[in-house]
Amino acid sequence: MSIGGLLWIIVVGFVAGLIARWLAPGPNNPSGFILTTILGIAGAFLATFIGQAIGHYSLDQGAGFITATIGAVVVLFIWHRLVASGVIKG
Repeated sequence: MSIGGLLWIIVVGFVAGLIARWLAPGPNNPSGFILTTILGIAGAFLATFIGQAIGHYSLDQGAGFITATIGAVVVLFIWHRLVASGVIKG
């Protein structure tokens, strides 16, 4: 992986995380540059995993920007459920 590829992953992850936080606001949202980026990257991994499992993506393909954002919203929804149940202290 090149430096440019890694920077692209970080930028897309950050933007997807920002949009996910905007679409699913909550009092216990992860905040800050690093957590927002991790949220977006986790969403991209989730979207890639599900897309490959259902046959939408081949094994050498990853999720696009829109599906990464949708994945980040799903990760944020799971985060809200874990914080609300007390598993994670927000």
